[in-house]
Amino acid sequence: MIFHFFLLLQTINLIMKLLLIYCSKFAYNPTIHTLEEFPEVTEGQTYNEALVAFIHGELIDEDDPKGVENKLLKNIKWAAKKNDTRNIILHSFAHLAETKADPKFTKEIFDKVEYRLINADYQCAQTPFGHFLDLDLKAPGVSQARIFKSF
Repeated sequence: MIFHFFLLLQTINLIMKLLLIYCSKFAYNPTIHTLEEFPEVTEGQTYNEALVAFIHGELIDEDDPKGVENKLLKNIKWAAKKNDTRNIILHSFAHLAETKADPKFTKEIFDKVEYRLINADYQCAQTPFGHFLDLDLKAPGVSQARIFKSF
């Protein structure tokens, strides 16, 4: 019985992680380009009144890309509605768990979710993929401004 519970806990840890933070201000500046297969970016950006999705793709997510895409989209739209915003920033945050999906897989999910959000009349952007960034954010102290999901 304990062994089965342990296996269940391991399985739960191997799914996409999503930290959603509503920010009155979110800004970034690229510092280190870490993944050569993605373009290097040197300019930063600033956004106001945006929901920032800190996303960590897990290896097991590669088994169900459409399901992951749909759940990610659903959770982002739900949190955006709760925070009364249509501005979304997708940020790769591969530090929410020990294993991670292939970066190309994760980037493809980001691109598909961004496309679908824009087609649903959201403003959507991505932080530079494959970079460490200096982040500057201001988040209000309200209950729905910080949401964690795993699926």
